[in-house]
Amino acid sequence: MPRGRGFTKVDLRHLLEDLRDAYPGGLEETILTELVANSLDAGATVIRMTADPAAATFQLEDDGRGMVWKELRQFHNLAASSKTRGAGIGFAGVGIKLALLAAREVITESRRGKSHAASRWHLASREMAPYEAIAPAGVVATHGTSVTLRLNHGLSPLLDAGYVEHVVRQHFQPLVDASFEAALAPLYPHGVRFEVNGRTLERRRDRSTEHAALEVRIERQRKPSGLGHIERHASPLPEHMRGIAISTYGKVIRRGWDWLGILPAAPDRVTGIIEIPALSQALTLNKGDFVRTGPRGALYLSYRRVIQEAVQAQLSRWGDARDVAQDERRKVARPMERDLQRVLEGLSDAFPLLSSLVEQQRGGQRRIGLPGGAGGSGQGPEAEALPGQAVTSEPAPEPTPDGQPIVADAQASEAGAPTLTPPAPAGEAPRALDEAAAPGDADNGTSGGRMGRGQRYGLSVQFEARPGDPELARLIENTVWINTDHAAYLRAESTRSTGYHIAVAVALALAPLATGGHGVQQFVTAFLAQWGEAVRVVPKGRARAK
Repeated sequence: MPRGRGFTKVDLRHLLEDLRDAYPGGLEETILTELVANSLDAGATVIRMTADPAAATFQLEDDGRGMVWKELRQFHNLAASSKTRGAGIGFAGVGIKLALLAAREVITESRRGKSHAASRWHLASREMAPYEAIAPAGVVATHGTSVTLRLNHGLSPLLDAGYVEHVVRQHFQPLVDASFEAALAPLYPHGVRFEVNGRTLERRRDRSTEHAALEVRIERQRKPSGLGHIERHASPLPEHMRGIAISTYGKVIRRGWDWLGILPAAPDRVTGIIEIPALSQALTLNKGDFVRTGPRGALYLSYRRVIQEAVQAQLSRWGDARDVAQDERRKVARPMERDLQRVLEGLSDAFPLLSSLVEQQRGGQRRIGLPGGAGGSGQGPEAEALPGQAVTSEPAPEPTPDGQPIVADAQASEAGAPTLTPPAPAGEAPRALDEAAAPGDADNGTSGGRMGRGQRYGLSVQFEARPGDPELARLIENTVWINTDHAAYLRAESTRSTGYHIAVAVALALAPLATGGHGVQQFVTAFLAQWGEAVRVVPKGRARAK
């Protein structure tokens, strides 16, 4: 047997290529958004971008805090970051390293106080990315950081000023939309100005004829936790503008209708965006989505529920609701969702891939407590009312007079509707929403005070008409969409057996996720058996699903 000491090597190029594939956009798009995010996290008020096709270089300069040499050295290390999750957009220290794939050389210059340092960096081989200290070129005059990419070829999109502007406007829409000034003022008190090739990007305030403000207001507090708007246009919108976008710290994370779980009658004509700073705590590594499980998943799902209610209320006000029979169908589905939670709990051991739809602990489903002695209190020191607070949900309010915002206020909830307050992430101290809020045990729903209305979260059942689609249902994120135009559903409605039809449809929709495409029949059989056991133990006073 060979002797001697070995050490672990890293195929750096392969690792960077895998990271590139994990991001939702193209390589150049990811590099640009990561550079801008780093500048915003550094407190920049001016971000200048210069695309020079003749020299095949792209440069981004900001007036942020800058770095001393020790910090600049850390800048070159993979996954090294001094940032804290929830205190900004970045936290992992990996995104900017992708620039090594697109550039033959990366030159960084940074200045803070008396420290003025610069480095040259490149990918020399599959396992080595050496850097060296160089004399600063004097790009940064007083304080801040400049990153210059000497690109591999002259056809890079980063050399197109129009492309650079488009990416900034698409990914950082709230920062170039004048209507978000009040919402982002606590995060960026001095504002943020973008310049592309010497031209300042104008802060637009485009409005359609039908426009409504959206607010997420928590516990009837004076300050909202989220602000935004929704618009309906007379003609179809470009693909990248359709649906509701959700952003945090000015960075758009998701856009469209799938993530929200609702769909208007004319989805190609409705757009909108809502900014919720507290959701920075639930960002995934690539900052293109939100975590779905654990305390951070509870944070995201609870905000999502409140946004759903606010958007649905405005769509109903406009008469743009997807289906007039939706409310009646939801009355049938709501008690079934509670039964589904027991079904998923019973199946999660045999089918562990279902864990993304159910959060378990010893003794049953995790309870998400309420502040003020209800099993949890805030989300950490970064989560305050804009920027962010804990959230509970209640049904959408009655439509307000024209010109007034549609407010989703989470003080109370209707019977059967989930009431959610996400616990503090592990390792972070909980913070009360106000003086009356008392911290509790986020995992078991207990606290020093009286028990609040802890409720479950997880799988949701919604309805949509899909003429000609042979599928009974489809799974999108944590929502099963039942096809109400399917002949089997219509037969079930006429014979008053919609409950069993929904159970079968849900089983078929979950089977590919639960089994990875294998053993679908086994899963459906186990699901229906568990379903039968679940409906046997319906508590007294609860109506059985028909």
